[in-house]
Amino acid sequence: MNSSNISDGPNNRPNQKRRYLSAEKKFQIYLEAQGNAQPVGALLRREGLFSTDLARIRQQVKEGALQRLSAKPGRQPSEVSTEAYEALKHELQEKERTLADLAVELAILRKKTTGGSWAR
Repeated sequence: MNSSNISDGPNNRPNQKRRYLSAEKKFQIYLEAQGNAQPVGALLRREGLFSTDLARIRQQVKEGALQRLSAKPGRQPSEVSTEAYEALKHELQEKERTLADLAVELAILRKKTTGGSWAR
């Protein structure tokens, strides 16, 4: 058995890059496949896709549509990363400490002004 035949398989082609399709391109392919302007086989050959790729695109479109249509109206809560949350939490703690220190200083100043010798 020749070892060069093993490396020539479709999964072992070093010079062929994986093609990534944008969401817009996938949706365009989906719309063209749904229309009856040309056979689906011709579309797949033109785009260099397999029927399983088209099935996957159809499933993604369905999932996206269902997700979007099931969303409740109104403003959606935004996601905050853990790092941003921890930074805001630390900042809040620092401000609370500063506020407590200022409250103590204010109490001391009030005592001095009301109980001082010039208040008589």
